[in-house]
Amino acid sequence: MRLAADLPPERLDRSRYELVVDERFDGPALDTARWLPHYLPQWSTPERSAARYALGGSGTDASTPGLTLRIDHDQPAWSPEFDGELRVSNLQTGVRSGPAGSGSGQHPFRDGLVVRTPQPERPLWLPHYGLIEVSLVPCLHPRALTALWLIGFESTPEQSGELCVVELFGRDIGPDGSGRVGVGVHPFGDPGLRDDFAQVATAIDLRDEHRYTVEWMPGAARFYLDDTLLAEVDQSPAYPLQLMLNLYELPDGSPRDPADYPLEARIASVRHWRPREIVEA
Repeated sequence: MRLAADLPPERLDRSRYELVVDERFDGPALDTARWLPHYLPQWSTPERSAARYALGGSGTDASTPGLTLRIDHDQPAWSPEFDGELRVSNLQTGVRSGPAGSGSGQHPFRDGLVVRTPQPERPLWLPHYGLIEVSLVPCLHPRALTALWLIGFESTPEQSGELCVVELFGRDIGPDGSGRVGVGVHPFGDPGLRDDFAQVATAIDLRDEHRYTVEWMPGAARFYLDDTLLAEVDQSPAYPLQLMLNLYELPDGSPRDPADYPLEARIASVRHWRPREIVEA
């Protein structure tokens, strides 16, 4: 990975792209033709994988569109037998699995996973190249992680690479808002990719709403914060990817104080801009 400090200054140029999805979460209900409000439901059960969220404004301006992902004190752990006390509220844009008892399912993050709730194949929104971006305000709790990942739909197990558009750990954001932004590539089961990930330090106040964008191209990807280049890599998945929009509560052994909840991350929009010209993989 090459970081912005080692590259010429660059601003994101959208002139080669056209906007095809402008998701502002401004309808009366979540668009379930695009979003599934469960986190990797094949490895869990419906009551544990279900997202907690709200549409519309928060605070004094209830008319503002947007999405709030939420973790409550009474929210059950996502998959305690496999992943301990992790809690997640997640929206994703595709799902598939094999039959119950099999090990076939998306994003098998550890050995020995077993499908508990079989999922029909549902490719809802699977971009293939272009700009994918999210405007958000992260959760600042030290156990929180706010993220947007793109992962393989895994029509075949090898199509499992990941582009991390943004990861923001509450513990990594300082009192003045400065902190680190996680971006990069994880191969998982894709033999054509290598792990290439970094947490990029920035003095920008990450407590505020910012726009995080990946420019996904054949064999390369660039990562931007408010249209300013953060980093670039010389590889990328060569197949469609689904979106994973997440708020996590990561267990750290400390007590869960009811006064800390709800944990919330605010998402103003998610957008996809596709290339104006046909892109050859």
